[in-house]
Amino acid sequence: MEAITLTYPMMVVLGLLVFTVVLFVSEVVRIDFAAILVMVLLGLLSQMPGLHSLADVSTLFNGLASNAVVSIIAVMIIGAGLDKTGLMSKVAALILKHGGSSEARVVPIVSGTVGVISSFMQNVGAAALFLPVVSRISVRTELPLSRLLMPMGFCAILGGTLTMVGSSPLILLNDLIVTANRSLPDTAQMGTFSLFSVTPVGVALVASGILYFMIFGRWILPGEQEAGDATSAQPMKEYLKKIYGLKTDIFEITIPAGHPVEGQTFDDVIERYHVYIIGSAFHGKTWFAPVITTKITTPCRLAVLGRAKEVRHMVEDAKFILHDKLDVFAEDYAPTKSGVAEIVVTPGSSIIGKCAHDVVFRKTYGASMLAIHRGEETLSLVSTEDHEPTQIAEVPFRAGDTIVVHTTWEALTRLTQNRDFVVVTTDFPHEELRPKKVVWALFFFLVSLSLILLTDLRLSLCLLTGAAGMILTGVLDIDDAYEAVSWSTVFLLASLIPLGQAVQTSGTAEWIAQQILLLLHGWPVWLLQAGLAVLATVFTLIMSNVGATVLLVPLAVSIAIAAGGDPAIFALTVAISTSNSFLIPTHQVNALIMGPAGYKVTDFIKSGGIMTVLFLVVSLVVMNLVF
Repeated sequence: MEAITLTYPMMVVLGLLVFTVVLFVSEVVRIDFAAILVMVLLGLLSQMPGLHSLADVSTLFNGLASNAVVSIIAVMIIGAGLDKTGLMSKVAALILKHGGSSEARVVPIVSGTVGVISSFMQNVGAAALFLPVVSRISVRTELPLSRLLMPMGFCAILGGTLTMVGSSPLILLNDLIVTANRSLPDTAQMGTFSLFSVTPVGVALVASGILYFMIFGRWILPGEQEAGDATSAQPMKEYLKKIYGLKTDIFEITIPAGHPVEGQTFDDVIERYHVYIIGSAFHGKTWFAPVITTKITTPCRLAVLGRAKEVRHMVEDAKFILHDKLDVFAEDYAPTKSGVAEIVVTPGSSIIGKCAHDVVFRKTYGASMLAIHRGEETLSLVSTEDHEPTQIAEVPFRAGDTIVVHTTWEALTRLTQNRDFVVVTTDFPHEELRPKKVVWALFFFLVSLSLILLTDLRLSLCLLTGAAGMILTGVLDIDDAYEAVSWSTVFLLASLIPLGQAVQTSGTAEWIAQQILLLLHGWPVWLLQAGLAVLATVFTLIMSNVGATVLLVPLAVSIAIAAGGDPAIFALTVAISTSNSFLIPTHQVNALIMGPAGYKVTDFIKSGGIMTVLFLVVSLVVMNLVF
């Protein structure tokens, strides 16, 4: 092998790599801006004498239009479209039904599902589609998003090793093997791999990833969660207790068939037990904020808001059935769909002098009134430390009254247009769900998926077809589409692409590879294979995994033949190891989850460091056992 000499451009590129790593780890500036800074610096350096080969300024910003970046933009829009129809909420509800609110059960269900999906579509696509699902699960279970997104993201990457179409390096591998066979003797010809050849390796990797987070997650994952508003992430019961002294929570109860209360009204139950009935369900239908004059039909379920001891007293006294957690009402009363809000009665309001009964408050405004805050006094049906229960439905409204309500965000959005009130609560989801568009959303999602699996069209075009279709059919409008894109993620990835190209075109990658291979010379076959796996891992952190695969597979084949190893297995080792991208957020999936979860580079180094070693050990052991 002819020795490669370290040149001046190579030294500059190595310096840029070190500079990039320092910026990422120290986080002196935001990581997306650090990437932009490196791209600009690369462009300026390429104008200096002797460094023109580093980058072509005319193509320096082509990363913004690259297949990977455009694909990420498109898949974010597709994910937002599916979420807009309420479909992702249903997926989240299904996961919660089987996984409950326990991190130990939610993490493997979400991570395993994403891992399987990643086996037949791009891992960043699977991660982007599940991002809104995991966000909703986080809010509903009060589990920090930072404890859910990294396991999901890592398993999305690992899932790419389940089939030969799960990741770009594995898709390329057979072509590279065919090309290498042309220059090999008949005795050294390599066979290509079938679709599921790598499945045993992928299954072991996904399983090890899930077990890793289940066993060590409490220590390796960041647990901080930023304090939120009552209408967003902060639990409703904490807000009511802190602001109004109302120690309440939502409970679900069942009134059995033939119960003596049948025929009575909700108002009768409320007056007797001092609880709020904020929801009812019978005959398969659910009513949010039901009118309190409605007569009770059994059997039925009620969503009751009140103090725990009052609710238990009601259940024991009336012989109702109390459920351990929300079931029928879990979706409707999730914080992503409804919560506590505050509205103020305006001076010219038409309801002044009238009470809630007079205006049929629940039916008119789609909200359950919990309290009236007037001056220094809070009037509530539920007793507080300072006040006895008050039948607030009979209290006439005054100008300036702050009415505390439990409502859906959709109903609250309508109230912002009502001149009788000023909606004080502002931090709530203003989105308008479009469930009637679910068929179009699913249709164009399946169109994109079919184009990816059944045609040779460019991935970005396949995904943009689905995204454009959703906008065209009104699943999203164009402004919704722009808002769905995480532009920090887009610029982070686009700005790193020129650096990866410089590493390859300047000869720096070949020089690094040769130095490491010289160190491995004379080692046993299994150590050479392990060394190649480590080399592929390092390269995929500083350049594209496709570039690393194209560069290293021919080298791996040559080393295997010289050492008496199996060249096909050495080539497969490289293709699988280029998915070992957990140490820093340069991989597309890691960049995608970094912003929403508030991860730092040090979080990836902490969690990804162990995962990197685990990946190497598991993949090498299983490959040698299977092949």
